[in-house]
Amino acid sequence: MCYFHNLIRLILLSVVLLLPAIAHAVDVLRYAEITDTIRLERPKDLNRYTALTDDDYHAVAEELGVEIAAIKAVVDIEAGRAHKGFYSPGLPIINFDMSMFRRMAKKRKINIAAYAKSHPVVFDRLRPSKYGSTQAAQYARFQSASAIDSVAAAEGTFWGMFQIGGFNWKICGCSSLEDFISRMSYSEREQLELFASFLKSTGFVRYLREKNWSAFARRYNGSSYASRRYHTRLAAAYKRHKNNE
Repeated sequence: MCYFHNLIRLILLSVVLLLPAIAHAVDVLRYAEITDTIRLERPKDLNRYTALTDDDYHAVAEELGVEIAAIKAVVDIEAGRAHKGFYSPGLPIINFDMSMFRRMAKKRKINIAAYAKSHPVVFDRLRPSKYGSTQAAQYARFQSASAIDSVAAAEGTFWGMFQIGGFNWKICGCSSLEDFISRMSYSEREQLELFASFLKSTGFVRYLREKNWSAFARRYNGSSYASRRYHTRLAAAYKRHKNNE
């Protein structure tokens, strides 16, 4: 657990350094130096954060028995057409989910209502204009939630280009929550591998393989997927990528 708290502190340190620099150029090497201590090694370059290639997609698609276009379609919906898995080197894109944080905190017998005054950022609405971007605002909330309980905050957050909930760390084949966050923070290829493990463990890969968009959407996005047009947007994204092959 000590390692996990150190891991969270490293991520939060990156956030603390990042927020004041919103209006300035990002010192990429500095962030890499901080966050790479998570994996206890220094990268040869920073490409691993943004260099998910067609070869990567091909390898994982072959492993799963699905089409590359189908995987890219999921990325389109979860991460946008920019297909970015990182906000900044070592900082994966995240979506801090307040309702999920409440649920995870309750499981750990933590009454987060008691922190409403001491940690107002957690309870406030997302304020991209205040922090400079949506992701900076997400990290501000995550940072504040982690100060209440780092485990509940991490498990109540959706991570990476496939937006996998932290509470799914075991389903993704990780040895621990800290292993999950380390891998999410390491590279886009690691995020892709975690997605593959998640699909295989849950059996959701079957629906992606069959291009049964409604069945996949219901399981991956929840019962209200139709109101968000998740399945139709997924089908359209697949068609677009298939036509571009």
